[in-house]
Amino acid sequence: MKKIILPGSLALVLVALAGCAGSKQNSQSSQFPAFTPAPGVQSAVTPVRIKNVISPELLRPDRSMMTLGPGDQIEAELIGTAGSRSLLTVGPDGKIYFSLLPGLDVWGMTLVETKARLEKELANYFTSPRVAVTLKAVGSKQIWMLGRLKKPGIYPMTSPITLLEAIAGAGGTSRSDSQISSAELSDLRHSFVVRDGQFLPVNFDSLLRHGDMSQNIYLLPGDFVYVPFALSQEVYVMGAVRSPRALPYSDQMSLVTAISSVSGTVTFDILDRGDTGVTTANADMSRIAVVRGSLSEPQVFIVNYHDIIKGKAPDFALEPGDIINVPNSPYTTLKRYVNMIVSTFSSTVAANEGVRAGGGTLNVGVSVPVGK
Repeated sequence: MKKIILPGSLALVLVALAGCAGSKQNSQSSQFPAFTPAPGVQSAVTPVRIKNVISPELLRPDRSMMTLGPGDQIEAELIGTAGSRSLLTVGPDGKIYFSLLPGLDVWGMTLVETKARLEKELANYFTSPRVAVTLKAVGSKQIWMLGRLKKPGIYPMTSPITLLEAIAGAGGTSRSDSQISSAELSDLRHSFVVRDGQFLPVNFDSLLRHGDMSQNIYLLPGDFVYVPFALSQEVYVMGAVRSPRALPYSDQMSLVTAISSVSGTVTFDILDRGDTGVTTANADMSRIAVVRGSLSEPQVFIVNYHDIIKGKAPDFALEPGDIINVPNSPYTTLKRYVNMIVSTFSSTVAANEGVRAGGGTLNVGVSVPVGK
């Protein structure tokens, strides 16, 4: 188990990490692509920008006391009794075994509460027992730090820690053993934090390149932090399609080719028969969402797929990293719907990467419920 060792100065951390995001990102990613339909042909694309704001609650440390759980280790000693010092591990059932006591359930207790409970139970065997309890190792509270970090792994969390401190403790996003520039290694636009299955809209680029402390949230046990490889060339197709998955990006890749790859060939005749190759007849093919750029502040394109297939509008050109979603049915609130797409995408990636970190090979597809 790796332990996070924090540097003495966050200023040095910012300087060290700033180089991880370079200027080699696709220049078109920060702008909407220019569409020039032929005369008499309309555009099928409606571009939208989504702005998310970090909740002030995320910037405050969790002041609750450390509580014990399975995997934690404590040292307990009956003061004045030679040879009583013991290293105890909280078992899967939340119990510890000390001295003459049967299994004692300490799951969810603080160290102070555990000490008091031990002394109370030991009073049945000793006169006025005094117990010393010390936390030796944390196994129940962890944060996941995976992806293009120098020391990726699962780290114990013994006290409140910020995202910047956690990244620094994992060695930062650069790699000293590589001749490839750090800009090519880390994709900050698609980096994310997932908490309880939900995406947190942290702007990694603003935090690491520009020192924007409004993005420096406090992490909680179970948080998943992922920094993807900048050279990854994939697009992601989600939602009401037969085989949601990541597709290798190729030059001149378009929305039609991507949808066809996961749903079978879609033609004008098939559309007229009502068979679009999607998994539900209620799928809204007139408002397919393409999410591009920063996950925290994405550019979103709402594309009318029907118009493209019927020749009323030009096809939509894709870029590496695009997330495509076919809605299961019409939605009413665009921002909530887009955030649902990003949350589902990041949670799925987190699940896959977490399994790989544990030695598995799970490759979960992605689907998004209907937006409200």
